[in-house]
Amino acid sequence: MKTLVQAFITTQLDSCNSVLVGVSNQLLQRMQVIQNAATCFITGARRFEHMTLVLRNLHWLPIRHRIKFKMAVLVYKCLHGMAPPYLASHCTPVTSQTGRSNLRSTTTGQLIVPRTRTAYSSRSFAVYGPVVWNSLPAELRSPDISVDMFRKQLKIFLFNC
Repeated sequence: MKTLVQAFITTQLDSCNSVLVGVSNQLLQRMQVIQNAATCFITGARRFEHMTLVLRNLHWLPIRHRIKFKMAVLVYKCLHGMAPPYLASHCTPVTSQTGRSNLRSTTTGQLIVPRTRTAYSSRSFAVYGPVVWNSLPAELRSPDISVDMFRKQLKIFLFNC
């Protein structure tokens, strides 16, 4: 029963994560309060306990990191042919751009981040996806890593942030 409740809560928290990209800290804090309440409900923890340890025991990332996790996995799928072409077209490796063959970023698996003029446009997948991808360590951006290993190592990386 507990795992069923846990699965229901995580799916509700994860639905429409991409909409939460770039929202204010106040709105993210509201979502975090909901996640903390769900954590207390599932584990029986007291309301005033330190939730970071309880979340870690459940293997749940805080809301801010959940958004980054989902976005990074989506970019990974775009780069490995597991996502629709309309999304994959926004994930352009630096190596594909002419005139940049001798830059350090060409060997680290980074993506081109398009320039934007407004803060609103920086919330789009075309911009935020490459920004998140480029912020990952080089080991995670390796093209040889499987999707399961990527998810596992990404979660460990985000837990340690």
